[in-house]
Amino acid sequence: MSDSAIAPPAFDLFTPELMANPHPVLHQLRAHAPVLWVEPLNGYLLTRHADIVATLKDRRLVPANMGQGLDRLSQEERDELAPLLQSVRLWMGHTNETDHVRFQQLLKRYFTPSTVNKLRPRVRQLAEELIAAVKDQGRMDVVRDLAYPLPANVIAEMLGMPTDEREKLQAWSRDILAIFAPADMDNLRRCQRSILEMQDYVRGLVAARREDPRDDLISMFVAAEAEGVVNEDEIVANCVLLLFAGHETTANLIANGLVLLFENPDQYALLKEKPELMGSAVEEMLRYDGPASMILRVTAEPVEIGGQEIPAGKVVYLAMLAGNRDPEVFADPDRFDITRSANRHTAFGLGAFYCLGAALARMEADVCFTVLREQVPDLRPDYEEVDWVFTQTAQRRLGSLNVTF
Repeated sequence: MSDSAIAPPAFDLFTPELMANPHPVLHQLRAHAPVLWVEPLNGYLLTRHADIVATLKDRRLVPANMGQGLDRLSQEERDELAPLLQSVRLWMGHTNETDHVRFQQLLKRYFTPSTVNKLRPRVRQLAEELIAAVKDQGRMDVVRDLAYPLPANVIAEMLGMPTDEREKLQAWSRDILAIFAPADMDNLRRCQRSILEMQDYVRGLVAARREDPRDDLISMFVAAEAEGVVNEDEIVANCVLLLFAGHETTANLIANGLVLLFENPDQYALLKEKPELMGSAVEEMLRYDGPASMILRVTAEPVEIGGQEIPAGKVVYLAMLAGNRDPEVFADPDRFDITRSANRHTAFGLGAFYCLGAALARMEADVCFTVLREQVPDLRPDYEEVDWVFTQTAQRRLGSLNVTF
């Protein structure tokens, strides 16, 4: 490993200033040290698009179980969090490739293009209802009033969760975010409590569907259980994952995307003038500031990445937000351009671990922005500074997004 490969400009990934705008440093790293050992992360950081794509396709690198981030806790603390870790180990995407493919093939029965398209009218109805609820006020918090409840209601309906119990979902989901942040025992205890509550709740739904099957995801899981494809613990853990991840990512896409439109008024005006650009606008939102800015992999055996040998058992951080602004792939990468063509971003991953919910997230964002354009065309920001909440290295979400109309 040459000195030039490991001696980038000085930086600290954990400062609020860098997390607020990491791209200048990430551009420097990509140019000087695209494969970099980062001591505070105890892993390698990849910032070049080609290396990220190759790594996503390389089966010698396996998904990193989120529980691995808790390795620095004491044995006593890990023992206390054993139920949390056990649940996370069963999440699709954190299992071995064989189990992941088994779940992926199962979910493909439900997440078909036809199923997603059939949901479009219902997603539109939900978006219109949410906007109608606040329209007379002339203002709303997009995060609280639209971006979270819209996809949360969609995934809750897909899983057959009764309408009057869906407010629990957002409270549980906020607690579960702790698993993605630097280890804090108080937050992790709340995370574990919420996951266990969600599991108990889902077990009740599973039992109900055994007695009374319906046209929903849990009924599909129960049918697969009868075929011997999955067991109840796997069903429960992955329904918790779907209830959480099925709306958290889309909510961030919608909220972050609206901030991008506010910050680029020329592009916002163009989208209003040419609504047929909505599809490419969503793709550009995913590229420019997608909700999954970092993906973790672990080397199952020694591999060479970007000309560097990486031993087995090492964590590799794929900086998607850096790869998606690689000038070798994207012309003028720091420009938000809703007309960008051949937008080869990796916001939803690639290969065997490509996000099954990608089509659903794209559709929900498309419908949401379309309804906003139609119902509140004079939408304006009502904040002095963007309310970013930093959850982990280079990861952030919006705490609120106040607008007027």
